[in-house]
Amino acid sequence: MSPQRGRPDFSSFGKRRPVVGGVESASKRGAFARGWWGRALIEALEKVGDTGRLSRGRTYARGGQVVALDIAAGRVTGEVQGSQLSPFTAVLTLRTLDEEHTAELVETIRATPGTLAALASGAVPQELAPMLLPDGGRELDFDCTCPDPGWPCKHVAAVAYLLAEKVDREPLTMLTVRGLELDRLMRAVGGENEEESGRAAGDDHFGDDVRYAHLPEIEFCAAPEDLDAALLRKVLRAGVDDESEVAAALRDLDECYRALGSGFRRRS
Repeated sequence: MSPQRGRPDFSSFGKRRPVVGGVESASKRGAFARGWWGRALIEALEKVGDTGRLSRGRTYARGGQVVALDIAAGRVTGEVQGSQLSPFTAVLTLRTLDEEHTAELVETIRATPGTLAALASGAVPQELAPMLLPDGGRELDFDCTCPDPGWPCKHVAAVAYLLAEKVDREPLTMLTVRGLELDRLMRAVGGENEEESGRAAGDDHFGDDVRYAHLPEIEFCAAPEDLDAALLRKVLRAGVDDESEVAAALRDLDECYRALGSGFRRRS
């Protein structure tokens, strides 16, 4: 059967070229991605993707055809080796959360016990799924340097399946692709704005402006008064021949400790 009008004929492209050292998927057969977040991400993709191309994308991912994978805010880029000499650049785009949706996420975290602690430990609770998972084609887009106009092509599909496995291993990747930084999110949940966090973390490196709680007064006692006088004299005599030198050493030691105590009281 001849190719459809307006569509490229891929039959002349040949088989995909083998890759050594590619980003090979953990899945070898059956379902792709076994964790809740990975599966949810794939389901969102499969609702809008072409079944045949998605199937070939899984084959590419399992075959290690993705040479390199880069995950950043709003986009996942893969270099995918096909039948050509040079790899294609495949890009999966996810819309980052705007201020309104980020504020909604923050309020949900505040209102859901244990959510903040889970995020701090590297987990992403399922309660956040409505705000983090892409809402079909409205928040997903695809681009590739290959000639296939499919939405998505198999190269982008391979990148998407590897992203799902990455999310399975590291759920916080969902925050990254949605344009969220965990530290900023946690500060926002705690009600700390950027200006306050800048002063706390960056402007007062040595704590010069920190105000400490009032400390209790400590009754000063020179160290020699707490020591065994006979034993102290015995130690001092070991290095001198004259008893007057022992007495002088005791006075010097007492004055030294009292000077230290005076300085401590002034600072406190």
